[in-house]
Amino acid sequence: MYHLFVLAPLLTAIILNLPFRRFMKKAAFPVAATLFILQIYGVLFPAPYVRFTALADFFRFNLSADILSRVLLLSAALVLLAALLTGKHFLRHEGKLFNFISLLLIVATGINGIALVRDIFSLYVFIEITGVTSFILITLDKERYALEAVFNYIVLSAIATIMMLFSIALLLLFAGDTSFTAINAALTHGPQTFLVSFAMLMFVAALFIKGGVVPFHGWLPDAYSAAPACVSLLLAGVVTKALGIYGLVRVVTSLSGNNFVLNQIFLLVGTVSIVVGAFAALGQVSFKRMLAYSSISQIGYIVVGLGCGSALGIFGAIFHLFNHSIFKSTLFVNSAAVELKTGTRSMDKMGGLAQQMPITGITSIVSSLSAAGIPPLAGFWSKLLIIVALWSGGHYSYAVIAVVAGVVTLAYFLMMQRKVFFGKLNEEFSGVKEAGWALTLPAIILTAITIGVGLIFPFLPGIPKL
Repeated sequence: MYHLFVLAPLLTAIILNLPFRRFMKKAAFPVAATLFILQIYGVLFPAPYVRFTALADFFRFNLSADILSRVLLLSAALVLLAALLTGKHFLRHEGKLFNFISLLLIVATGINGIALVRDIFSLYVFIEITGVTSFILITLDKERYALEAVFNYIVLSAIATIMMLFSIALLLLFAGDTSFTAINAALTHGPQTFLVSFAMLMFVAALFIKGGVVPFHGWLPDAYSAAPACVSLLLAGVVTKALGIYGLVRVVTSLSGNNFVLNQIFLLVGTVSIVVGAFAALGQVSFKRMLAYSSISQIGYIVVGLGCGSALGIFGAIFHLFNHSIFKSTLFVNSAAVELKTGTRSMDKMGGLAQQMPITGITSIVSSLSAAGIPPLAGFWSKLLIIVALWSGGHYSYAVIAVVAGVVTLAYFLMMQRKVFFGKLNEEFSGVKEAGWALTLPAIILTAITIGVGLIFPFLPGIPKL
């Protein structure tokens, strides 16, 4: 059954690009929307595992799903659906929308493969599928700024790709297999030679680059800012996390285990990302660029959670991965709505838009507060779990920095709210009205998830006790 998560979007993309293009263009949006909704349903209400022998034998991928896989599958489906709706509103030309949907289905194939594979080489293959497709998506409008941004992204990503392939080759020589199980057994029970440690560090560094973690974050703000609104949402919501951060979680949970050296690297790099991203966001004028630096900071919390070396920290990191997908996607949907209605990204030129765009204003407030870790929203609980894990693990200085950075996060989001949605309405925008349903609907749904998860989380069974 798990093969369907990978094959269904891939086959749909192929079928949509067969002859009868006029009909296929009209069918693309409802078909893609149905597919993403079915994926949400399939993750929330999984059917008993059924082995499709023909598929399993023909496509020789070892696929299985655990909690981490389901988190990424659910996050991906929600963000893909939001990006699809946003794209329908922004990409008015039927041909461009059709191309976007086709690429979106390939991204879904790649991300679902990343979530479900159980060997490191297949993980690399699906990371590359997703990454190459994201290059094309960023340049969908063929603007010069986007081409420059994607060039930097491609160069750094190519370096990361070489590092990943080299490390996989070394791990294959050491473990005799590329499966997570074999590599974990070799790393746990085999001799820890210099080459093995070097291979793991190379693989982790490659994931840092693809995930946009400081100091490898140079490509991220430009790529997020230059991409079309629907693509920025997709990149920030799930692509960057699938390409890099999910792999880091896999390294901790399935490959290396509780490795002291890696934990120290995660703690240091994650904390630097938190601080650099937060203070860089504080000084931005562009709405999208501020959100891009905010993403770097929030990703840092996930990395720090992985570095705690405890089950609580890993749980908090996985939970924050999901929460960040939801509240950051909401904010990028809202930035798209604001840009569409005002024609600018400069927050200094805005003001008072909540009067004209109440849904956008309210959902933005909720998502901002969740990102800052204000209770009882979902972002509060994941940040709290990470900070408690840091403190209980004896990492007191890192815990204090994480708390202080949370205050900075609240500061730049309050600044954004004041500049964009509150204060005196700019007369130039007195005729602005709320964005259409394709932008308000995903914002409402994602905000409802942020509120709902935050309210029910403390009462869920099996939740770690603080």
